[in-house]
Parts: sequence; C-alpha cells; structure tokens
Amino acid sequence: MIAGYAVAEGKLRPLTDVAAEKDGAVWVDLLNPTPEEEKALEAALGVEIPTREEMHEIEISSRLYMEDGAAFMTAMIMSHTDSDEAVISPVTFVLAGSRLITIRYEEPRAFAAFPARAQKAQLGCVSSETILVGLLEAIVDRLADVLEHATHDTDKLSRDVFQMKGGKPAKSGDFQKIIVELGRKGDLASKIRDSLVTLARLFGFLALHAAEGKTDKELKARIKTLARDAGSLSDHVSYMSQKITFLLDATLGMINIEQNAIIKIFSVAAVAFLPPTLIASIYGMNFEHMPELATRWGYPVVIGLMILSALLPLAYFKKRGWL
Repeated sequence: MIAGYAVAEGKLRPLTDVAAEKDGAVWVDLLNPTPEEEKALEAALGVEIPTREEMHEIEISSRLYMEDGAAFMTAMIMSHTDSDEAVISPVTFVLAGSRLITIRYEEPRAFAAFPARAQKAQLGCVSSETILVGLLEAIVDRLADVLEHATHDTDKLSRDVFQMKGGKPAKSGDFQKIIVELGRKGDLASKIRDSLVTLARLFGFLALHAAEGKTDKELKARIKTLARDAGSLSDHVSYMSQKITFLLDATLGMINIEQNAIIKIFSVAAVAFLPPTLIASIYGMNFEHMPELATRWGYPVVIGLMILSALLPLAYFKKRGWL
C-alpha cells in the first residue's frame, strides 16, 4: 500500500493518487509494498527502494548510507506495543532531495498518530526534513510511553515479590506467574534497547547529513534533542533491565526458601518419628522371653513411650528455634 502526503501551511495533506500527484508528494509511505509497487515508485521517483532482506541487514553500512545524493537510514521500530506480543521490525527512511520516503512492513503507532495530528495541527511540516524529524519525535515519544508502562508493571511485580499476603509470603504458584511476567518484561526491555540503539545511530547519521546540508539551526537542535532523549531512555532501559534481573534472582531465591522450608518439615518429621519407630521395632521382634508382652499394662505403656519419644524431639527442636 502506498500513501502520499503534501504540505500546506505547516500541515500534512493526504494525496488520493500518489502516482498522479507525485510532483506534489513530500512524504511517500510504503506499507508492505508489492514488487510492482516498488518498481512503479522507483520509476516515478528515481530512487531505488531497498528490499525487505536488505532492510534486515545488521551492518551499519547497510543501514546508514548515501546513494545518488539520497540518504538511506534504517532503524528497528517497535509495533503492537499495546499487547504482550510486541514486534520489532526495520523501517527505512529515505531523504531524496525534497522528498521523504518510508518503507515498512509493520504498523508502528507513530505512523498512524503523527499524520493524523499533522493534518489537524501545525507541527511545522514544511519540508521532507521537518516531516522526518517530526515522525522520529513521535517514534521516540511512543517508546518513552511503552517504557514508562513497562516500568510501572515492573514496580508492581516488585511489590508482588516482596509484599506479604495476609502475613505470609506469596506461594510458589504466584512466583511462577511472576517469573513468566518478568520474562516478558525482560524481552520487552531488550526490544526497546535494540530500537534505541539503532535510532541513536540514525540520529547521529542524520545530524551529519544536516550539518553538510542547508538545514536550519532549529531543526539541528531538534535532532540533537532526539539524540539526548534516546540516550536518556537507553539509561532508563538499562536500569529497568538490572531491576528485572534482580527481581528474577529474588523470585528464584523465594522459591528456594519455600522449598527448603518444605524439606525442613519432612526432615523434622523423620527425626521425630525415629524413636517411636525404634520402640515399635523392638516390640515387633519374635523373642520368646519378653515379659512386657504378658502383662496387662504392656501395651499402653509401649504406646505411651512411643508418643513421648515423638513429642520430646519436637519440644527440643521448638526450644532451639528450629521450628
């Protein structure tokens, strides 16, 4: 699908037919383009569109480069961030003269929110560069929102790990759920970090491109602000990743403590029942001369001895604080 936008009075104006109005299109957005659409756009705009395989290349030289006077910049952008199934996919931004071209195969929220806002309010969209910077600002803002929400969820998990419920610690079933949630938050933090790393590189490349061109000071300042924001968000992601690792270790420690308590109960029970077992074993022997067996009081005395021999170790363990 191909969508095009022109600029008018600092706002975006959607184009109904990009091919017919290509001369007025300042931003051309390609979503899941077919080979036919790519060829038609290449012929109309004179720019070679990178393939999906080329966009997934991890080398910096394959993601940030100049070709025929056009700047090609690829970054990993997150989408489906409203669910636990967040996806990170490459998005390529091409600055070709007075035109911005974006190629993507997912639908990050910024690509829907930014044009909607820019059509209603004046966001300074007067050129391809201002549109690109405004779009990148929307992407960074969305990442900040996702990170804020993930941090809030991590704080809640922290309370669940350490907070006593009814005076007792949480049980292993709760800890298992917490471990799953921590794993999801750790995966989300990893994706946010990957996105921020690629965006930081893109901002550096864009700053160099702006320095070589005739970009105004205000736009250069906005690019520098984007770079600083990406750096601060990266620091926050590192903090959150460390906290997730700490909570994961703490949760595993809590499970270990609970398992040790269960083993302790079985150990104490085994020790407590050793003396009764010994007495029962003695009177279960098949000797001919065992006087107590012939007496009327033999049975209750033996039972009493068994009970007493079980209670005395338990009382001793409790006095020593082992129970």
